[in-house]
Amino acid sequence: MPVEQLIEQEPAAAAVLAGDRIDVLRAFAADLGARGEELGLIGPLEAPRLWTRHVVNSALLAPLIGAGARVADIGTGGGMPGLVLAIVRPDAQFLLIEPMERRCAWLSEQIEVLGLANAEVRRGRAEEFHGAFDVDQVTARAVTALRKLVPLTAPLLRDGGEMLFLKGSSVENEIEAAAKVLQKHRVRGVEVAELGAELASNGLLAETTRVFRAKIVRHG
Repeated sequence: MPVEQLIEQEPAAAAVLAGDRIDVLRAFAADLGARGEELGLIGPLEAPRLWTRHVVNSALLAPLIGAGARVADIGTGGGMPGLVLAIVRPDAQFLLIEPMERRCAWLSEQIEVLGLANAEVRRGRAEEFHGAFDVDQVTARAVTALRKLVPLTAPLLRDGGEMLFLKGSSVENEIEAAAKVLQKHRVRGVEVAELGAELASNGLLAETTRVFRAKIVRHG
């Protein structure tokens, strides 16, 4: 069976989320579906659920990105959520932080092919960039538990900067386990928001997703 037939059909929610950027998002999804497994960007079972599990799931975060924000995406991997967000939110700037060379090469290729002037790749681990820059928001998806993720990302944020981490059903347990870490790094206003509820109620989305939201407050 040709690879194209294995890739999940684009759900209606994609066009709603991407708006006039849908063609760019389609080009990204097509290449990820065609070459992602070969390049180690996605697993062998992911193509049939590429849109709903990965692309749309990442795009759901787009409304929470600030206009003109400078955003660091940690462990971008196959572009989720950072590259997807850069496509859907051309008004914000994205630093895609990824340690693996072959993934960085693919991300850089996609930025060029898709004509994204608002994204750049930084090869390395998050902790290697502590003190190198500060950003307004930091995003992550399927990287690690909060108790490990917060120390990696908090130093990248300006005072008042925001964490936006896509999480699963165990997020509340992660928050509890990270209580001391959150206190140490002066993380405030912790909340878990549900994304995609309106799309789901309209039958355009099979399930919603959760995002951990919080801000760094170093002074005051």
